[in-house]
Amino acid sequence: MLQRLAGRGTWSILLSILLNEDNQQVNTTLKGLRILDLTHMLSGPYAGMILADLGAETIKIEPLQGEGTRTLLAKDPKNSLEGMGAYFITLNRNKKSVCIDLKNEKGLKVFYELVKKSDIVLSNFGAGVPERLGIDFDSLSKVNPRIITCTVNGFGSDGPANKRPAFDQVAQATGGGMSITGLDPEHPTRAGIPIGDLGGGMFGVMGVLAALYERERSGIGQHVDISMLDCQISMLSYMATMYFLSGDNPHPIGNSHFVHVPYNTFHCSDGFIVIAVITDNFWQNLKQLVQSPAFEDEKYDTQPGRWEDRDMIDAKLNEILANNTCRYWLDRLEAARIPCAPVNNLDQALSDEQVLHRNMIVELKHPSGKSTKGPGNPIKLSRSGDESFSPAPLLGQHTSEVFTKLLDYSIGSIEALKTAGAIA
Repeated sequence: MLQRLAGRGTWSILLSILLNEDNQQVNTTLKGLRILDLTHMLSGPYAGMILADLGAETIKIEPLQGEGTRTLLAKDPKNSLEGMGAYFITLNRNKKSVCIDLKNEKGLKVFYELVKKSDIVLSNFGAGVPERLGIDFDSLSKVNPRIITCTVNGFGSDGPANKRPAFDQVAQATGGGMSITGLDPEHPTRAGIPIGDLGGGMFGVMGVLAALYERERSGIGQHVDISMLDCQISMLSYMATMYFLSGDNPHPIGNSHFVHVPYNTFHCSDGFIVIAVITDNFWQNLKQLVQSPAFEDEKYDTQPGRWEDRDMIDAKLNEILANNTCRYWLDRLEAARIPCAPVNNLDQALSDEQVLHRNMIVELKHPSGKSTKGPGNPIKLSRSGDESFSPAPLLGQHTSEVFTKLLDYSIGSIEALKTAGAIA
């Protein structure tokens, strides 16, 4: 019913008003900022989601047929809700949807009118696409000198390889992270979380906030150029410095550590836990807890001795821990102040009492009123950070609302643009 109404001219205005009555964002941190979100898939929409969760008015500008992620999992009965897939439900909460054909001359003019009244334009098109569409920083800054643009793509806006297509695993592989992930050098492994995409989105948010702060001094906008590869290189952090110091390429070592022992995943009778002994004091506490004669050699009281016999120590710990349950050992390890944790599956992680206490599992609504659950906002602020999550929008749900309220367009003007194929 809602989807039928959404495409019926003036009815869409009424629908938007009805749907927005309980969609008011409570988080006021970025209140007053307006974002035009041109992004698709994961990296860009994730950046837009974080900014929207923080209270920025985020208008998702979609092509007339809808952003590609709308169809992802949309027909999967296990991973969709009312024809909306898990990707779209999660990444587009707190956003409004407006349909504009940027390749249509009239549509582009409408977009420019929105740019005049906005602060940020987010996109994650491939290098060169914003310039071809006329939505790059140079073009938009002529329309609004205060506009901040941000692109998140695989390799950035310049360089010899910047036009190569890239998705998450391409960034992870090129950035070196896969070469140090896994059990051995023969089986490079990507991170289970799509850190190539998500890293680009996170750094995009940082870049936008930095540009906003600078604009307070200069009064003018600038372009934020985020390369997913750059982000992967940055996250190599001290490991890159170690390479430059030693000249040695590190290799995968599973869940163990290249310095600390024992620091690994261990098998209990009903699952896995991790133990992270990073100081000699932790080792003393562990030794007292497990009471193994094999650990009484004084050379193990310091890291070099433990490192020398790391395989024996890990094997012996596995043997000891396998005699009881994860909960049994975690209770005792925690009481002894030894860093440890269960290796949770998603069911366990998403029902963890600490996760729930921090409001990291929230209700994600569909415009129909049905709902599911998803991850919350990890940025907790003491004063302005109250949280609410409006539904990911139907395609073009807010087109009429935005044009009438923000651009003062008449219903007749909107209908004429629809007829011209500029909007939907």
